[in-house]
Amino acid sequence: MSEYLSSLDGDAASVGVVEKKFFTFAAPPHCLVLESGARFGPITLAYETCGTLAPQGDNAILILHALTGDSHVAGTYSATDPKPGWWEIMVGPGKGIDTDRYFVICANVLGGCMGSTGPSSLNPATGEPYGLDFPVVTIGDMVEAQKALLDHLGISRLLAVIGGSMGGMQVLEWCVRFPERVAAAVPLATTPRHSALAIAFNEVARQSIMADPNWNQGNYYGGKKPDLGLAVARMIGHVTYLSDEAMRRKFGRQLQDRSTFSFNFDADFQVESYLRYQGTKFVERFDANSFLYLTKAADYFDLADRGGGSLAAAFAKARARFLVVSFTSDWLYPTARSRKMVQAMKKSGLDVSFCEIEAEWGHDAFLLPSPRLSELIRGFLDRVWREEHGAGRGEGEHAF
Repeated sequence: MSEYLSSLDGDAASVGVVEKKFFTFAAPPHCLVLESGARFGPITLAYETCGTLAPQGDNAILILHALTGDSHVAGTYSATDPKPGWWEIMVGPGKGIDTDRYFVICANVLGGCMGSTGPSSLNPATGEPYGLDFPVVTIGDMVEAQKALLDHLGISRLLAVIGGSMGGMQVLEWCVRFPERVAAAVPLATTPRHSALAIAFNEVARQSIMADPNWNQGNYYGGKKPDLGLAVARMIGHVTYLSDEAMRRKFGRQLQDRSTFSFNFDADFQVESYLRYQGTKFVERFDANSFLYLTKAADYFDLADRGGGSLAAAFAKARARFLVVSFTSDWLYPTARSRKMVQAMKKSGLDVSFCEIEAEWGHDAFLLPSPRLSELIRGFLDRVWREEHGAGRGEGEHAF
């Protein structure tokens, strides 16, 4: 759940210029009923598409972003835009998710701040930002909103849903909430529920925002924003996205622009300077209240609830083929959690492939260049496509 790191793939082309689009639905009295019981609307989702939808509508892939991501998954906003989408390395012509073959959709989640309705959006009833009047949303609510978008686009069944971290939670929710609409699923670096440690990190981050005097009970729009609290929250989160080895390699105990200690509280070490930079950049693009709402949604998520407390019973609702991927240095959502998911899937008789990729960069590894991950996803999607069209292998477990 990090600020996405993008890198161009020199062996494949970009999707080129993309357009951020908007879909609005659930206008009163036809509000969306949230898991909390609240009725909410209207709702706008920002989304982008790449590739061409087949006449039969059977080549659609929904990509789901992590905590602080957005709908801008690949390509650029203009011919002179220097910053590509957050998964440029994976999505595009000839890449792991080949847009010459597949139609890709990516939407900013409900509760976000990148074009979709969230706490920073204007409440039509008051003309002011919602702030804390925005209802608490869940991963399930996000998926319900995405389903409404797909209905609008005329897509009744997805070839695949793919996402990492909080995006992986959405992948899992899609598979058990709308099993008939998902042919395959790729949850990356994710978990069926947060551990106490993960919840604790999120709570410390939330408290850093709420302790900022400028937070003002969420009513900071139009005035000073809780930039310091949000920056600290980002710094806390960013530490969980890396690994000890990644930090050692990148920073060690190297000093920043000095040859000795300052003997004050300036950023003596490179790692201190790096975290301060990450915090400062984050406040320029993200809303503090959205951070509160999205971390709470991730903490609430527990897929076993869909099976009466049993993860295997929850997966028994699914019909998709699965490719589950974890990374050796991810201590936020370690491989052991992915293995438990795979075991529950097997108990439910699902077609599941699993791979643990050796990577030193921690939780962020799924966002960084990885030929192994690209080939895994490419091969898995090819198999699903062939099986969906009657030219593939039979059911059963597959391992990479």
